[in-house]
Amino acid sequence: MTQKLIEKLKAYVQAQNLRWTHQRQIVAMILFDTRQHLTTDELYQKAKQQDPAIGYATVSRTLHLLTEAGFCDRIDFSDGSMRYEVLLGREHHDHLICTRCGVFIEIYSAELEEIQTRVVRQHGFRESYHKLQIFGICEKCSQTDSD
Repeated sequence: MTQKLIEKLKAYVQAQNLRWTHQRQIVAMILFDTRQHLTTDELYQKAKQQDPAIGYATVSRTLHLLTEAGFCDRIDFSDGSMRYEVLLGREHHDHLICTRCGVFIEIYSAELEEIQTRVVRQHGFRESYHKLQIFGICEKCSQTDSD
């Protein structure tokens, strides 16, 4: 799957009259392979391990390009850092986010999706995409409160 995404990205970059560089490929491969929600800093540290000459600005610009092209999305977990998540090749999901420890849980509910679709239609709205993030306290943090 990663190689297919890399080829799609390479075609997109070239269609935009941009250069396809080894460093862009490193950043994209790390993001596509990890399936985690990485910050720019985390991705930069991983990229530096593969290419010590890679710059923070290159990582940041590549993430912007990936987001602009629809390969990934920026997610704000309200902890002061934006995270990036691969969109292509993944099923839609939403997030439960603990405001205490920062843990997040990916969730999917067909029933919830149906409700959202119904609400969108009731208002005559044409949806492009949606994100649902529910903030609260996770089970582990709740248990420490009762201890």
